[in-house]
Amino acid sequence: MKRSEMNSKNKLERKTIEKNRRIRMKALGFKLVSIIPDRHLTQPKEFLTHLDQIDEAAAYIKTMRERIDGLKRRKAQLLMNSGATECVAKTAAEDCSGSELPILTVRALGHGVEVMLVSGQRKNFMLSQVISVIEEEAAQVLSVNISRVGDNVVHTLHAQVKISRVGVDTSRISDRLHEMISSRAH
Repeated sequence: MKRSEMNSKNKLERKTIEKNRRIRMKALGFKLVSIIPDRHLTQPKEFLTHLDQIDEAAAYIKTMRERIDGLKRRKAQLLMNSGATECVAKTAAEDCSGSELPILTVRALGHGVEVMLVSGQRKNFMLSQVISVIEEEAAQVLSVNISRVGDNVVHTLHAQVKISRVGVDTSRISDRLHEMISSRAH
């Protein structure tokens, strides 16, 4: 093959590669913008340039981060305001209205149960044991949420009664979990 043929072949390959890259970038830009709800766009998607698409996506991400931060602050405030977890934001060394960490609350929610366990970061709990106690008491755990608030860890478990006519004895769940927690503390 001659040198001029090789040069033209290389140029053609580079052009093809560049064309494919531009097509791929365009498709990724449209995919990115398609995720953004229309109400967050400053103009219709069809009229956005590639740069506009990136700007819109960056603005949307910033808005969502701010929203997440606000929701986290609100959740922490709600946890601190609830009667059972009034000392969530304090450390284990502080006096929390006469109670110390861990804090356990068990509430009946119609045909469901909510278990909230607040502990310090250094206090380890076997979540599987907590779930086992709940399930042994005729409730099925549907969701588990673990979050940090200050120096504490909040475990929130939601369970549904397995047999609605039988119900679930929340005081028994509470007693068993308190017993389990106190035995682990010693």
